[in-house]
Amino acid sequence: MPRPFSTRSLNYRPGRLLTALLSFFTATLLLAAGCHRVLPTNTVPLDSTGVNFSAIQTLKSLDVTNAEVAQIVTAKQGGLSDDGCVALVRLARSRKEQFHTGEDVAQLLQAGVSEPTVLELAQLNQIGLWTGEAQAMRLAGLSDRILLEEARRRAAGQPVLSGASLANFKNAGMSESALFQLVRRGVPDSDARKIIALRRRGWSDARILRLFPSGR
Repeated sequence: MPRPFSTRSLNYRPGRLLTALLSFFTATLLLAAGCHRVLPTNTVPLDSTGVNFSAIQTLKSLDVTNAEVAQIVTAKQGGLSDDGCVALVRLARSRKEQFHTGEDVAQLLQAGVSEPTVLELAQLNQIGLWTGEAQAMRLAGLSDRILLEEARRRAAGQPVLSGASLANFKNAGMSESALFQLVRRGVPDSDARKIIALRRRGWSDARILRLFPSGR
């Protein structure tokens, strides 16, 4: 005579089934994590660009990403030294940021801005949106000293002449010293037309500067 059907004959236990399912899902997640494990950053481009071993090891210790490696390579090719590369990545880390201004750095260096000036501009957080104007100023023959004074005032939120106005003053024959003083004294860009008009009327640098005393 056939035996009556019973779930016990299948060894059906809800608790054991739940445990088996949890084990299965845990194993699946671990496998997925292993498949998506982050690969080490490829620093071969740094070596190919000429970055020395010591600098590469330092950059590795700063956990540079592949995207940062590309930015460092761009800056290096633009003329930045190995120490400069490390300094800019360290600066980015101090701000809890990724280094992303390699192209800006290269553009400034290629325009004739010195590396110490570029590094100070970075410290002032003036590399980025202001890069194009700073590059144009340097190409117009304005000195690094003027660039830095302009950047310091911009960083402090103080009035400042535009690069275009300073280039116009230079073309009108004003000296490097006079241009620097106009920036340092906080002459606003709204006075640029007045200064050009006075210069065309034959006013000397000294006479123009007297209109804008120090400590304004």
